[in-house]
Amino acid sequence: METYISKSAEETFQIARKFAENLKSGDIVAFNGDLGVGKTVFVKGICDYLGVTEYVNSPTYTLVNEYHGKEHTIYHMDIYRIEDEDELFNIGFFEFLSEGGIVLMEWAENAEESLSDYNVIMVEINRDGENREIKISNRVKQ
Repeated sequence: METYISKSAEETFQIARKFAENLKSGDIVAFNGDLGVGKTVFVKGICDYLGVTEYVNSPTYTLVNEYHGKEHTIYHMDIYRIEDEDELFNIGFFEFLSEGGIVLMEWAENAEESLSDYNVIMVEINRDGENREIKISNRVKQ
């Protein structure tokens, strides 16, 4: 597990850019953390590194935003409002996981059971006073 302390949104963005250097097609990155801790800022940093020129925002109401980088398609999901596996199936969740793009999933704890058959990079962001503690680890399928 790697742990980083970010003192600003810009630092979070730069940590994410560095993190993105090792991403490849088929990777699934699962974000957990409270509202407003910087999950979307982290996603913006990843997308910036991968060459996305489109505006990156949280897909809170659309559930999935698709971006095109220089070499990868990026699927940015926000599954905060998802309540069960049937809803995941209805939004095409499992198809996105098998498309070969990079999946960036906010509120991944809502799909934890559905992700058990996949290798997932876990990014947990927590508030530590004014700072953010960012923990990155790999979870191998069970």
